[in-house]
Amino acid sequence: MFKSCLRLSSLLLATSLALPAAALEVKVLSAVVKDEKIADAKITWQRNGESSVSATSTANGVASASSTLADDNDTTMIIDKAGYSTLVVKCPCDGFTYALSPVMQNLDGLRVVLTWGSTPSDLDSHLTYPANHVFYVKKQGRDANLDVDDTNSYGPETITIEQKHDGERYVYAVHDYSNHSSKTSKALGNSSARVQVYVGQTLIRTYNVKPQQTASSWVVFGIDENGAFHDIDQYLSLNREGLASHLNSLISAESFESHSLITDAIKKEAKRINTRGEKLYGEKKLEEAMYAFQDAINLYPSFGQAYSNLGLTYQKLNRTAEALWANRKAIELASGNSKARVQASSYYNIARIYEASGRWQDALDNFRKAKSLREHSAYDSGITRMEEKLNQQ
Repeated sequence: MFKSCLRLSSLLLATSLALPAAALEVKVLSAVVKDEKIADAKITWQRNGESSVSATSTANGVASASSTLADDNDTTMIIDKAGYSTLVVKCPCDGFTYALSPVMQNLDGLRVVLTWGSTPSDLDSHLTYPANHVFYVKKQGRDANLDVDDTNSYGPETITIEQKHDGERYVYAVHDYSNHSSKTSKALGNSSARVQVYVGQTLIRTYNVKPQQTASSWVVFGIDENGAFHDIDQYLSLNREGLASHLNSLISAESFESHSLITDAIKKEAKRINTRGEKLYGEKKLEEAMYAFQDAINLYPSFGQAYSNLGLTYQKLNRTAEALWANRKAIELASGNSKARVQASSYYNIARIYEASGRWQDALDNFRKAKSLREHSAYDSGITRMEEKLNQQ
């Protein structure tokens, strides 16, 4: 990317000098159709205390702008286009390729999109769940598929779960095929790899590879039997067969374990961001509040209050698939004296979502789970309604 240099005279004159602009350029592709360029996407760069900069992608998917904003972690880039999930990322952004995910209609579906830099040329996505392993050799699994396989840098590589199956575990990992035989390669760690998870119309989780890791495999996250996400973040030097064996051991283990060290400093920062989200929510700036709560969760994945706030915000935004996911996470994180109440309420919320979608059996199952934890007339009424619906079929 070309950038203009800042030229200052040796002596500053009385008149003020404007900062020369630098060129910012990104490429926007479809997450589900290989090499499909996305035109007319609006790209906005934002930085606190400075004017935003905007551009629109052309027919070849490229968007460029002249900007005085620094291309660093304090600048945020937003890519928005009707029919696609809004993409929000921290820079550096210049010269990277980004993938837009079409809005998903399935309540129990999700999409995982992998992108990276120019090297290595070939990173592979792997999704393992009972009796299934979706990757470039076997692109179709039971209700899941590899939409896009990229072997020439940047990505995207995309796996879509059309229907997550209750009671089954899923594990997602990234493998450095270009350096699969090396035990000392840091190419994966230095690839700027980013994994983004979409539910409904929302980007719900973002994972960034840790720099300087000596590894050819990155086990990113797992989904447990109840649909709750678990951040794994393991870095291992495994070939393809070794990775497959390891992923199978994870889905058959007693439980998922957290491999991320969350320090007090990280918790403090997450709480600060959550408080900012609560303030935005009170001001009815719901989308901004949503992004704040998501940022807090990205820092501190076990932050129950942030999940609770996020679920409420999703409901206000009429994002039912996302609310479903947040309620499941609230169930998984519930603890202490309020555990049964929180879990029962969350199961009830899930049941109402399924009821509104006409999925009577799923709704009935969740009303019954709520009642098993706590007595409430609303749970009894829900069970009665669903039994009547099922008897009419």
